[in-house]
Amino acid sequence: MKKLLLLAVLTSVIMSCEKDDTNATPTTTVYDIEGKWLWSPSENRADANTMYEFADGTRYTYYASANGWTTADWNLLDSSDRIPGTETYTFDEDTLTIDETPQVVTFECEGGILNFINGGKIWRLSSDCE
Repeated sequence: MKKLLLLAVLTSVIMSCEKDDTNATPTTTVYDIEGKWLWSPSENRADANTMYEFADGTRYTYYASANGWTTADWNLLDSSDRIPGTETYTFDEDTLTIDETPQVVTFECEGGILNFINGGKIWRLSSDCE
């Protein structure tokens, strides 16, 4: 009986041990570039005057017709509002290549801001990131 009780105690101790993940490989979140992004000539998203739409390997461009556009104003634009001409792009984890010019990029604000290594920045239209 003592052996059975000892076995039960040892089993419960072993089962209650937590796994040590200190050597686990950290996971990296990979964000998608597809969608609409705002570009501002200043560091302030509210000053945005250009929107880029990345869709299936083609980048389209839209311009604001007035100052002070809101997200709602940008959302009203559709494909008929695009300026003529497009650019091709590819995106691979941390490199955005537009018309064969690669640019290293990083994301912040849970994918809502895209930072270019040269200091440029664009904001995902659907995000609340400032």
